[in-house]
Amino acid sequence: MPEFRQNMVSKEWVIIATERAKRPDQFLQKKEEKKSIPLHREDCPFCPGNESKTPPSLFSIEKNGAWSLRVVPNKFAALQSHLTTERKHEGRFLKADGFGIAEVVIETPFHNRTMATMDLEEVRNTVMAYKERYLALSKTGRIDLITIFRNYGERAGTSLEHPHSQIIATPIVPPHVRNPLYQSQLACDTFGDCIYCGMMEEERRQQARVVVETQQFLVLCPFASRSPFETRIYPKTHRSSFISISDEELVDFASVLQDTLKRISIGLNDPDYNYIIRSAPVEDCEVKYHHWYAVIVPKLTTPAGFEIGTGIYINTTLPEQCAEFLRGVAIQ
Repeated sequence: MPEFRQNMVSKEWVIIATERAKRPDQFLQKKEEKKSIPLHREDCPFCPGNESKTPPSLFSIEKNGAWSLRVVPNKFAALQSHLTTERKHEGRFLKADGFGIAEVVIETPFHNRTMATMDLEEVRNTVMAYKERYLALSKTGRIDLITIFRNYGERAGTSLEHPHSQIIATPIVPPHVRNPLYQSQLACDTFGDCIYCGMMEEERRQQARVVVETQQFLVLCPFASRSPFETRIYPKTHRSSFISISDEELVDFASVLQDTLKRISIGLNDPDYNYIIRSAPVEDCEVKYHHWYAVIVPKLTTPAGFEIGTGIYINTTLPEQCAEFLRGVAIQ
């Protein structure tokens, strides 16, 4: 029978609709839907030789005399860095200039790579660039939240197929981010420790939703997953902000991130996905109550009227089955 499950941190509810449950293998994407992608495209602004089509690099990594990774300002950013952060009233309404900083991480010179098919060195360079730019942006002032994310595929909202991630820094922490922080702070005030650490301890005890565990990270399909194959990567050492990740953890995170994306890509025939690094706001980079993590959301279903109207997501597959399926994917 169907059941409600509550997110331990945010207190949000989801419905696990077992009455219309699908087996994990029913979410396999049709291979013919994926078009062939060339190694290089003359019209791609991110491919080597087209550097003049992007703003100058903010950060780069070179190999054998050529760039292997570039970070550039987003040429078509929704927010602009030259504006102010002043809040203004328009009658009873509140508004502000669209200040923010938007950057693009061009992860590899090869147009047809994916995070699952890159060399591990390329993935390590990508997450190292995340940390370097996070550090730089956190020092600029006027920034409250730094969001690192990757859109893969049209269903995930990508506009360019060349492998890239994005970083957006804003002077606003929206309620969608603030509410889990508030709830985790309340839990810490009540119980004296990090609710995320407690959740991981319980997941490790039950094991039903754990996909992979390494020395530094725990990968799982959450108990209250919003959608099929939602997968999260948590550092086992308590750190509230991605900015605090150690060099050793950075290497392990790159390996675990690629391992997880390989399992999703191979097991589900390369679905579109979003991943986001959820980190504490800049001013809360060393707090006891928050814990950074990465969440991967394959685009296998579409929220409909009930989800939009209530905020309660309906998941048609048990996260326990999704975790078991991903554990069984051969990635070598």
